[in-house]
Amino acid sequence: MNLPCPRPHSRLLRPWIALLCVPLLGAGSMATADVVAPHETRWPQPARQTSWPMAVQTAPNFNAPSATHCMRPARMVEVPGGQSAPRAVDEAAPPVGMPRRDRAGDALFEKGARLESRKEIASGSAAPTPAPAPSAPAASAFADERAHGADSKPERQRQEEVVTAGMVDDNANFSDYLQFLRKYAQVPHRERNVRERYLLEVRTPAGIAVPDAEIALRADNGAAMWARTDSAGRAWIHPLAFDPQGSARYQVAARKNGREATAVLARGQKSAVELTLDAPPSPPRAQLDLVFLVDATGSMGDEIGKLRASLRSIADEVARLPSRPDLCFGLVAYRDRGDAFLLRRYDLSNDLAGFQSALDALRADGGGDYPEAMNEAFHDTLHNIDWRGPGATRLVVLLADAPPHLDYGGPQYDEDMMAALGKGIKVFSVGASGLRRQGEYVQRQIAQYTGGSFVFLTYQDARNPASGPGRETVHDVRNYSVQTLDKLIVKLVSDELAKLPAGNG
Repeated sequence: MNLPCPRPHSRLLRPWIALLCVPLLGAGSMATADVVAPHETRWPQPARQTSWPMAVQTAPNFNAPSATHCMRPARMVEVPGGQSAPRAVDEAAPPVGMPRRDRAGDALFEKGARLESRKEIASGSAAPTPAPAPSAPAASAFADERAHGADSKPERQRQEEVVTAGMVDDNANFSDYLQFLRKYAQVPHRERNVRERYLLEVRTPAGIAVPDAEIALRADNGAAMWARTDSAGRAWIHPLAFDPQGSARYQVAARKNGREATAVLARGQKSAVELTLDAPPSPPRAQLDLVFLVDATGSMGDEIGKLRASLRSIADEVARLPSRPDLCFGLVAYRDRGDAFLLRRYDLSNDLAGFQSALDALRADGGGDYPEAMNEAFHDTLHNIDWRGPGATRLVVLLADAPPHLDYGGPQYDEDMMAALGKGIKVFSVGASGLRRQGEYVQRQIAQYTGGSFVFLTYQDARNPASGPGRETVHDVRNYSVQTLDKLIVKLVSDELAKLPAGNG
């Protein structure tokens, strides 16, 4: 049976209408790629399918990563927690991602989210030469702030020398993950139905994985979603997360480097959706964008200290991996409204020395109530970092001991985890000591949906972080191994790069 084919009234609509009108294929069928000139392809646009509290209806921002390099200083951009003006901001740059709203805090966030270096990169004026170290004011900005507010979360003894951690992959143990979601469904969170999932794989005619291929799904009712394949050329698709009505079938399209392939996903099918894309070979050297997204409130001193001390080891070990990746590091530190800053961002940079200086100056302070500004910081990380374009591996390490504020008008983590999948950004969520069940729930949602893993710190006595490193945890996990946190992060990065096809993995 064929889908009904309306007569196109515009030449620009014909390729997408043709995609909607292809004959239905059998479950798990193989689709052959056709050569499609980029200017002839009409990619579906995001629908207005979600809303932010006290804000206009909107949809996640799926604009594709497009930066060509990260050869820039590790320069800081700040969004204040109060009412003062943002620092290092290009007022001429257009706002990215967030609509304007009436609430003062939301307007301030939008203003601060304009990245000064974005204009430079877009114009191509930035020369691809090694970047100098950041200036002293930028590197010392963290240390200059005054103490602001007292964090009500439990104080913990610093364990800067050794921090141990375990890890669970909720996609590999999906039935256990669904059981976890049902068990703790009463905790405050943003609901996205993931109980149905389907594997989508994109390969060349020779069977080689196609990483970072763009994916679009569209239902008969117009609901749509976007994704990018991971290093293994795969993506997990959850139709009910974007189409609560549960359409019977979805048109699937994959594209990369001007090539495109189509197929059909039928609800209930058991086999993977496979698309064949005659994509050109990947670059010989892997490109890795690695951003640390860190809760910098008062109770996070021990984890920040460990990360600060371990970054050089992490960078050196990643650089020595067999793939010899082209590395870029970024940092987004956040606190909460009313603190000295809401968030501070260092864009992706290959200037490791400058980035190390910025991280060395990071101090934990502020906080006040238990939830923090994770929503705003996660949104900023996805949309205001200059992630590199096609072919890059993009990873976020989220280190936090508290959930986001769900009562603020502004970006929400569930919308942005969908945007992360569309941008090909995988999140490894790290639950620090003191993280309660709500925070665990949210962090596991983000990691599972983006294809990442949930990491959690472990101790000799699970309920006493001062007991020192060990194997115990208060989190609802099982069948996990334990390593030091830095070695575990390196392993996660190494495993991701190892999935790349020969030539750049």
